[in-house]
Amino acid sequence: MTESPGDGAGYLAEPQVRAMFDRISGIYDRLNGVMTGGLHHAWRRRAVELAAIGPGAHALDVATGTGDLAFALADAVAPTGAVVGVDFAEQMLAVARAKAAVRAPGGGSGRAGQPAAVSFERANALALPFADGSFDAATVGFGVRNFADLDAGLHELARVVRPGGRVVILEITTPQHPPLSTFFRLWFERIVPVLGRLAGDPEAYSYLPSSVRRFPPPQELARRMAGAGLVEIRYLITAGGIIALHVGTVR
Repeated sequence: MTESPGDGAGYLAEPQVRAMFDRISGIYDRLNGVMTGGLHHAWRRRAVELAAIGPGAHALDVATGTGDLAFALADAVAPTGAVVGVDFAEQMLAVARAKAAVRAPGGGSGRAGQPAAVSFERANALALPFADGSFDAATVGFGVRNFADLDAGLHELARVVRPGGRVVILEITTPQHPPLSTFFRLWFERIVPVLGRLAGDPEAYSYLPSSVRRFPPPQELARRMAGAGLVEIRYLITAGGIIALHVGTVR
């Protein structure tokens, strides 16, 4: 389904979303830490576990942003594997590449001090520039809700992963039961936009809660993953109902 301006308040077309992420690239990591209490790193590590990859594997991180999930994947596939992170926002990729330079041999982390190769490329999630079955796993962390066409993006993720490999999606979801549902609405609809204003980009952090509201609930995302050809789909809800991790296997 391609989103359109009629899909809800706060909708931004793809060029606007790309420009927004370029603008906030310098503050993105700091605000992520504030908004999640630093827990986003643990959620990304769980996504890597669900990808079921090990040393020597090749993995793709789509909508990689500043690269944190790509680096977590790299730790799992080191020292002989490789990870590619792709995003459509060049300034976010610039931050990711700067981090990668710090991780390079002699300046970073990884298994036994030898980080896996990580590269970053500008690409659109709806038309990934990779051959069928190029990767052992593909992930998306907090980015799939920004796909202009969710179903097309899911098909692309499945296409570039080899049969038997996994697609893992880490995303914010809306808790359904109080008191957490009440806190969630307060945090995302009142506090997060204030943080955006303090950071100098109120549009970006008003977009976040509206994008979460528009995104399908976990059971619907699982159904659409099946529609993209994935099998053995399961999902888990964590952080009290705020975070959903979906995993499916390429047939």
